[in-house]
Amino acid sequence: MDCGAANVILAHNHPGGDPKPSFEDLQLTHKIVELGRQLDITVVDHIIVGHSAVVSLRALGHIK
Repeated sequence: MDCGAANVILAHNHPGGDPKPSFEDLQLTHKIVELGRQLDITVVDHIIVGHSAVVSLRALGHIK
């Protein structure tokens, strides 16, 4: 199956303002990374945006 995408970057905001990833954020990210592998699509990063900070799950070591 050719999806036409080589890489994706996921991003979402935390309306409460704290960009710290939740357990659910990490769980969903790992599932999407695995599905991407099955489709030959690399998840480059998952970015969480808070009020005054941004967190990269790749920088935190959650995406290899």
